[in-house]
Amino acid sequence: MKFNNIKLYAVAILVSITAFNCSNDDDNNDGPTGPNFAGTYVQEDQMGRPAVNTVFVSGGQKDAFNTTVPSEQGAMFQSMFQTNLEGLSPAYANPGDTNALGLDSATFTGLLATDVLNVSLDGATTFYDGTNVLTGRALADDVITVELLLIFGGEDFSENPGLSNDNVDANDKAFLSSFPYLASPW
Repeated sequence: MKFNNIKLYAVAILVSITAFNCSNDDDNNDGPTGPNFAGTYVQEDQMGRPAVNTVFVSGGQKDAFNTTVPSEQGAMFQSMFQTNLEGLSPAYANPGDTNALGLDSATFTGLLATDVLNVSLDGATTFYDGTNVLTGRALADDVITVELLLIFGGEDFSENPGLSNDNVDANDKAFLSSFPYLASPW
């Protein structure tokens, strides 16, 4: 008898929820509507390469950098990037010092100041795989360690080992083998 009452209550709740969620407000709908893109949109942040903006753009210039189109960033911000790089990294302490890509501080910061993520259409897509550099980004790429190596590692990645690795060598969850590829957050 008690079990029948539970069934009856469950059915009553289910019918109530269904009736509450049904309405006639879509009777005159001619089809699905898409998002509304009306209005004015303003770019708020620039993050083509993770951490580059955070590290190399001085505090007072964040808004200017974030709202500058990438094609103009190099000319406007390269000297600031170079000053900040040379102030941060002992690997660029001497004139002519280069990183493992063979780039001196001016050339390297010219590349970084244009904050876009390059993508190779006909080769490996990777941030760095030992051979290919900055040709895109695979999910498993250790982007921060690569950036630290290029900033602090010197000509052969051996300088400043304490500064050249974030020591995060894997995700806490494996990537999925199909879309959306990222594992659920918990």
